[in-house]
Amino acid sequence: MLEEGVGRSEPQIAPTSRRALLLLTALAFLVRAAFLLFAPACQYAGDEPSWIALGTQELVPLSPLRNDLIFYPPLYPYFIAFIWRALGSLEAVLWVQAALGALLVPAVARVGAIAFGRRAGLVAGAFAALYPDLVWFSTRFWSETLFIVLLWWAIERTLAADHTESRRTAAAAGLLWALATLTRELALYLVPLAALWMLRPRARTPAGESRHRPTPARLAVAATLVLVSLFSIAPWTVRNAIVFRAFIPVSTMGGLNLWQGNTTLTHLQIYEVLARIEGPVAQDRYCRTLAWQTISARQPTWILEKLAQQMPEFWKAGSEVLDHLVGREACGPLTTSALVPIELVLILPYLALLGLLLVGLARLRFGRGAGLLLLLLAAYNAAHVVAYATPRFRLPVMPVVFLVGAALLAGRSEGTLRSWRGRSIVLLALLVLVVAVLLAPGLDELAAWRLLTGRG
Repeated sequence: MLEEGVGRSEPQIAPTSRRALLLLTALAFLVRAAFLLFAPACQYAGDEPSWIALGTQELVPLSPLRNDLIFYPPLYPYFIAFIWRALGSLEAVLWVQAALGALLVPAVARVGAIAFGRRAGLVAGAFAALYPDLVWFSTRFWSETLFIVLLWWAIERTLAADHTESRRTAAAAGLLWALATLTRELALYLVPLAALWMLRPRARTPAGESRHRPTPARLAVAATLVLVSLFSIAPWTVRNAIVFRAFIPVSTMGGLNLWQGNTTLTHLQIYEVLARIEGPVAQDRYCRTLAWQTISARQPTWILEKLAQQMPEFWKAGSEVLDHLVGREACGPLTTSALVPIELVLILPYLALLGLLLVGLARLRFGRGAGLLLLLLAAYNAAHVVAYATPRFRLPVMPVVFLVGAALLAGRSEGTLRSWRGRSIVLLALLVLVVAVLLAPGLDELAAWRLLTGRG
């Protein structure tokens, strides 16, 4: 269990829990290694060819001042490039990535131990070790694995800094937030939320005194997190200014995504328009201008339309793996009899965890640390409502679902469960209704659902 140190020392994992956590991390790597060794060979599809080309061809030379990388954030292309050059094969990149993916387990378990208790942390770590989508992404050329591991270690260090009021720990958190941002820019917009959460009013101090304003120590910790994040990102921003003569904090991908998620133009039409504009900086400015013009033109019903469009896409019973297998036919055509078991392996764990999340939201007492997790889940979801959503985009915040579900399962022993009361039952009924509405539009995309309803 988490043991409180003396004063403001960082919480420590008890020896028995450390052993269990080590075994879970080893299990996570073994599962990913087995998938690498025994999964059927499939074509690279989706964004994979782009990531491979970036790492093996376009980052030549490696010097940031002598290549034109700007649309994609830099960390994952450089991750591929350095390992490919050092070890001599793309397969080696995937083996390193599989090992890296296993490191999500201790991050999630430590977050769970701080927010919900030791048992909840270990159960959530087990979910992270075995969740099918996480296993698959660890063995493919997508930036998800690197991003998710960095993001959750950043969250873990943020919670530790909040507990200890240590500026050194906050600096580590800030560096990890910066690395996550250099992998996927959306993390940059979560940093202020994490800092503001650290400054939240506290009803009681450890000594039992009332406190509603942040102390100088807490202000220093939050400021350290933000400043280290910004200064760690700054070298790449300066590089962009030198190479492209423009202020681009990380990449130009965000502007395109914002326009793409709010226009009625198709994907191909957008790229036809951009092909007539010379240079990535001019294209980025054009995308941002058109995005905001489109959003303004859709007022005042824009946000309602976006919620109706994107929330079902974000939460639907789908998976990037299914898009890879069915939409892109990366492994060749699949018969219904072959596809249905794959869908069940991918979708049933997701639906089970979603069910645990709903009951957990209705029954759990959310204490220190849990508030940050729910805030980040809401903010991340909202960002993809504003732009656009797919099941792939929810994967970085799926550990929040793991943690709430694990806290529910461990709630009796951890003492975090509320008794069933009228308000809890009403809240659960409302949550079930909302999720049913979100899931319904996407069910017909599943061969298993069509077979179940006699339309297969």
